[in-house]
Amino acid sequence: MFRTGLLLLTSPIHVVRSNIAPILIDASRHIKETLYVNLQPFLHQSSVNVQTIPTIRLSKEVSSLVTSIYSNAANVCQNLDVRVMLHNISNRQLNHQLPWQLGRDVEVVLTDFPKSGNGLQQFIRAGYSVKVDVEVKHLEDCKLEDATSESTEESMTSYKHIVLGGTFDRLHNGHKILLSESCLLAEEKITIGVTDGAMNRKKTLCELIVPVQQRIDDVVGFVKDVKPWILYDQSVVPIIDPFGPSIVHPDIECIVVSEETQKGGDMVNQKRIEKGLSKLDVYTIDLVEDTHHAPHEESKISSSSQRLRMLGLLLKPPLDRPELPQVPYIVGLTGGSASGKSSVCRRLEKLGAYVIDCDKLGHKAYEPGTETYQKLIKEFGQDIVAETGQINRRALGAKVFANKSRLQILNQIVWPEIARLAKEQIAECSNKGIKVCILDAAVLLEAGWIDFVHEVWVSVVPKDEAVKRIVERDGLSEERALQRVESQISNSERVASANVVLSTLWEPEVTQLQVEKAWEQLQARISSSTQQSEDSKL
Repeated sequence: MFRTGLLLLTSPIHVVRSNIAPILIDASRHIKETLYVNLQPFLHQSSVNVQTIPTIRLSKEVSSLVTSIYSNAANVCQNLDVRVMLHNISNRQLNHQLPWQLGRDVEVVLTDFPKSGNGLQQFIRAGYSVKVDVEVKHLEDCKLEDATSESTEESMTSYKHIVLGGTFDRLHNGHKILLSESCLLAEEKITIGVTDGAMNRKKTLCELIVPVQQRIDDVVGFVKDVKPWILYDQSVVPIIDPFGPSIVHPDIECIVVSEETQKGGDMVNQKRIEKGLSKLDVYTIDLVEDTHHAPHEESKISSSSQRLRMLGLLLKPPLDRPELPQVPYIVGLTGGSASGKSSVCRRLEKLGAYVIDCDKLGHKAYEPGTETYQKLIKEFGQDIVAETGQINRRALGAKVFANKSRLQILNQIVWPEIARLAKEQIAECSNKGIKVCILDAAVLLEAGWIDFVHEVWVSVVPKDEAVKRIVERDGLSEERALQRVESQISNSERVASANVVLSTLWEPEVTQLQVEKAWEQLQARISSSTQQSEDSKL
C-alpha cells in the first residue's frame, strides 16, 4: 500500500456521485493515510491541454458531491484522511497556476481515465507537484457507467469574503464538509475563528482538546490543500467569544454555520446591525450522521465522539524507566475527588491487577503510636483526635481544605510515609511475582510519586459532576464540595501527564469497555517490552 495518493476523477459529476462509495473503497485498498481527490470531468472529453482546462462552475450538484465524498469516507474508509481539491471550482473563470501544490508527497495516482487515453502522464506531471515517474493505477472495481442519477446543475451564489467558526479539534469529515463548503462559496477571502479558553470548557472531555495553535495549524493545512489562495494574514484566528472577527470585518458577506449553530448566525447579524455593519447571508450546513456511533456517543460526526473513543487508549508512550524493575509493572492511577478511581480499580482488580490503595496507606501512616500520628497532633491540635484515639479525618480536613499553607504542611508530614509504605508493598508484590500493580493515588502527581511508576493513568469527570457526587456521597454542601474540588489540581493538569485517560461519567458498561481496552493494550506493551529485554540479552 501507498501512504499518500491522488484520486483523479474524470467522469461527469453526477456519475461520480452515484459511484462514490465503491470508488472510495477501491481507493482505500491502495492508500493507507492521505487521499487527495481532484475532479476533472472535462478531461476525458477532449485532448489533454493543461492550459485550457475549463473551470467547473459552482453548483448544488458539485457541492453535493463534495459533501457526499466526505460523508461516504466517514462510512467506508474512516482511517483515511480524504481531501477534495477545490482549485478548479468557481463562479469565475480561473487562471490555473500549475502545478497545484499538495501538502504531502503523492506516491500513486488512481484514476477512472480510460486506459487508452493519451497524455494522462503529461497532464499529471504538468498539473500536480508529484514525482515525474509516479505510478498510475486505474480503478478496477467501479462500474462508473452504471450511474442512474441525472445531472442537475442548479447554480449557487458565491461571495468575496466568507466567515465561519468552530472548535476544529482533530479535523474529522464533518469539519471538512464545513470548511470545504465555505471554501467553495469564498471567491477571494475566508476568515475562520477557532474556539479557545472559556468557549471550550463546557465541551465533553474538554481536557483532551488539542491546543489552539495546533488546531489552527490543522485548519490552515487543510485549506492550503483544498483552496490555498483564499488564505491571507489572520485568516485563521483564535476566538474567546461567539462572535470573534464576524462582527469586525465590514467586507464579510456570508457566514457559514451548521444546523446546531444556526442561532449563532442570527446573533452575529444582530451584533453587526447594532454596530452599523451590513447583515450577512447565513448559509447552513447539514449535520453528517455517524453510522458507527455508540449509544453514549453523538449521532452526528463530532469531535466529542472522537474524544470519547480516545478513552482507554495510549495517548503518549510511557517514559523509559530503566531504573525501575520490570516486575511488577506499576501503573499510577490518579484523579480528583469523586472521579471514579475506586470503580476503575475494582475493574482492574478483576482483570488481574494488584491494587495498592494510597488512601488506606494514609490511614495506616498515622495510626496511634506512629511518629506521623504525633506530628499531626503537634501541628494541628488535640481536637483532631476522635474518641477512639484515631485521627478524625473529617476534623483534620476541615482545617486544611480551605487553607493551602496548612494543607501543604499536612502533605509534608504524611506523603513521605505513604510513599515508604507503598514501596514496601511494591517490593512484596515483586517477591510474589505479581506482574501488574495499580498505585491508586489521588496525589500521585503533586507528591512526586510519578517517579516510581512506569506510566500514569488518569480518571476524569467534569467539575460539576464531581461536586454532585461529593454532595451525595459525603453529605457536604455544594459550597464545601466545590471547595474540595478546587483545592486539588485540575483535570487538565492531570491529563497533561497522562499516558491513558479514563472517565466514569457514563453508564458502568461504558467504563468497563474503557478499562478492558486499556488493560488489553497494557498487556501488549508489557509483552513487547519483555520480549525486547530478552532479545537484548541474546
